[in-house]
Amino acid sequence: MEPCGTDHSKKVTRKCVTFDEALVLTKFGIFNYTLILVCGLILAVAMLEILSISYIIAVAECDLNLSTREKGILSAVVFVGIIVSSHLWGFLADTQGRRKVIIPTLCLAFTSTVCSSFMTSFWWITVFRFMTGFLISGASAPVYAYLGEFHCHASRSRAIMGASFVVGVSCLFLPVVAFLVIDQSWTFTIPLLDIQYRPWRLFLVVCGLPGIVGALAMTRFPEAPKFVFDHGDKTKTLEIVQWMHRINTFGKQPVLELELLDEESESDPDKVNYSAISVSDGCSAVARKIWDQTAPLFMKPYLGKTALVCSLQFGTYVSAYGMYMFFPGILDQLVDAQEVGLNQTTLCEIVYSRFDLIVNEGSQQNCNGSLAMTTYGYSFVLDFIYMLGVALIATIISYVGRLPILVFIFTCSGIAGILVTFVTVPVASMWLYMVHLLSCCAMGVINAVAVDLFPTHLRAMAVSVSLMFGQLGSVFGTNMNGLLLDSHCELSFWTSGSMMLVCTGMAFFIPRVLKRKEAVEA
Repeated sequence: MEPCGTDHSKKVTRKCVTFDEALVLTKFGIFNYTLILVCGLILAVAMLEILSISYIIAVAECDLNLSTREKGILSAVVFVGIIVSSHLWGFLADTQGRRKVIIPTLCLAFTSTVCSSFMTSFWWITVFRFMTGFLISGASAPVYAYLGEFHCHASRSRAIMGASFVVGVSCLFLPVVAFLVIDQSWTFTIPLLDIQYRPWRLFLVVCGLPGIVGALAMTRFPEAPKFVFDHGDKTKTLEIVQWMHRINTFGKQPVLELELLDEESESDPDKVNYSAISVSDGCSAVARKIWDQTAPLFMKPYLGKTALVCSLQFGTYVSAYGMYMFFPGILDQLVDAQEVGLNQTTLCEIVYSRFDLIVNEGSQQNCNGSLAMTTYGYSFVLDFIYMLGVALIATIISYVGRLPILVFIFTCSGIAGILVTFVTVPVASMWLYMVHLLSCCAMGVINAVAVDLFPTHLRAMAVSVSLMFGQLGSVFGTNMNGLLLDSHCELSFWTSGSMMLVCTGMAFFIPRVLKRKEAVEA
């Protein structure tokens, strides 16, 4: 950090600094906490849109006449939408701006969610859930890059884990909201649409509301300063940095008068020239821009990093989402088994007996419009543990490093997933199932790794591509369970658990994974 002179009459301190040093000078204060809260809310709406369907398929099977296979499709279709659109949103966020993508996609995703709540057939609700996934991807992936670029290298992982903690808090309310909304007996007819509007439909809309709140809040924030700086607009970058400084210091400290050094600009021979997409661009020109933005991720020196992060995302999502989608329904079956005195049986035996009952007596006689109170209780406990886990990770990640955290999460999750099929005590099965699902705690760490490993001009695309592979894992997991749970339940848990153990080994190959307190990098 080089002093460039001081104007005492104006109480202005002038310093020549790199971009990262400029962010350090803004302090870590109310601006950062507010931004973490808003970004966490945006990530939460993506999580709620995804997880809400797990409650819907457990209570709407009569309304929509759902088979187990159709439940798997409905659970996976949001992920399919995210997969299809991830590349597009990553490209647009890296070339046109993070904020320009996040705000409109949040608004459109909420509109799609509202529409899906009025659908009466399996295929129509599937179409609109696909559109919700397609649009919500435009907010969930770029927001990681957006948040990270407001923070210096030393505080970036902590900020991203802070946003993950907000997600955990939001998910903590999911079973509470599900109980308050779904577990009601009211219904009314909408003659114009010829549907019975039931509580589960309202639940879909409620889970989408944070998206509108996040979009409105985002209008009060500027574009990410690192994105602006990387586009060569130093003046605008300094305005954003000074604005952050004023908010964090409540205007009590002298104005930051900085000169950003050109050497901070990331030198990369593969860096593309940024250019806006105009209506005059043909399809071939747009395709060429997308290719130029994507190709470096699959070439040296980024190929190994891309493959590693994508593989970790895939394995984590298979367990975290693929197994979670059936969690409320299976948990409800375990609770029912306990109530009738089945205290010495495995989880899979309960699933098999439930399937035989439906086959013999008909699904319409055995489906419920609500869940047992104990089911909501266990779901709440799971979300509470997740929230505490993310909070703990955010606190210690700068001190212990990423490797011990990832190894602990993956190992515990993998072993628990395999043990579920052997334990003959239903209560123990519930807890092992929940421990297996806590692989989701690793997601924030993996995303922090992705933000850290790639330069600004590839960052949003890298996160989007890695999340795309994560969603592929979700689709694989949900459809695998939809096909296998009723007939090969043990195989579902063994596959998911084994993937977690494989991820344990892969974690050792993350570059700089042993680094603890991270120094500021130029």
